[in-house]
Amino acid sequence: MSEENQKEEENSFGLGGNDGGGNCEEAPAGAPAWMATFADLVTLLMCFFVLLFAMSTIQEETFKEIVASLQSALGVQAIPEAGTREGLVMQNVQPAEKEPEKKSIDEIGTMIQKEMKNIVSDVQELVMFNKLAGMVNVKETEEGVVITISDILLFRIGEASITGEGLEVLAKIAHVLKQFRYPIEVAGHTDNFPIKTSKFPSNWELSSRRASEVVRFLVGKGVSPNLLTAAGYAQFRPVDTNDTSGGRAKNRRVEIKYRRDSIESTLLK
Repeated sequence: MSEENQKEEENSFGLGGNDGGGNCEEAPAGAPAWMATFADLVTLLMCFFVLLFAMSTIQEETFKEIVASLQSALGVQAIPEAGTREGLVMQNVQPAEKEPEKKSIDEIGTMIQKEMKNIVSDVQELVMFNKLAGMVNVKETEEGVVITISDILLFRIGEASITGEGLEVLAKIAHVLKQFRYPIEVAGHTDNFPIKTSKFPSNWELSSRRASEVVRFLVGKGVSPNLLTAAGYAQFRPVDTNDTSGGRAKNRRVEIKYRRDSIESTLLK
């Protein structure tokens, strides 16, 4: 390649020239003409939509409903107007409910023991004040509290109607029972002496009827019927021998029971 041809080739690629810049044409100053046209178009469109919005009619009630719906969906409170004492928009966060602390086994046991002692103490005071020792007894057992009333105080032989003296004593006992809102079982018991009458074909009927009569009277004196149950056990749960008159007298009885497990279940509610 001749030297003259080489120079022409360098000039065509912009490699020649004293300043190394070649013979390239410089770009014209300022933005291209199309950008000015585009900016004018965008401005006109914006003005057009602003004009449309200004000419439209806004339904205030509909607007408020939409805002309220959005606030409810997003779980926020409305932004108060200026000058009010309300706070700014707040997240409608409900505080977590505190779970009630579970009582320990020892605490429950202590509470049960305390309630049982209170029942025993109140009944003992009633017995002493009314001189009912031997007729009404109360004791604390592993199963709960048992108030025992002799059948001589409550009933005539072979009958289920409560005597006048028995009604007076039961009224005083009812006053104590109303202070303790725990389930009560009233149980009738007999000795093993058989009975066979039109009213009571066996000791089952006699013991059950006696328990029911006591329950009915207690309800009439204000003890909640929801707390009371009646049961008859005939001669099958003796506390003494049936071979002696003294033993049979002890077996003929009505028991009013507060069971430990019933007290516990009530305290745990």
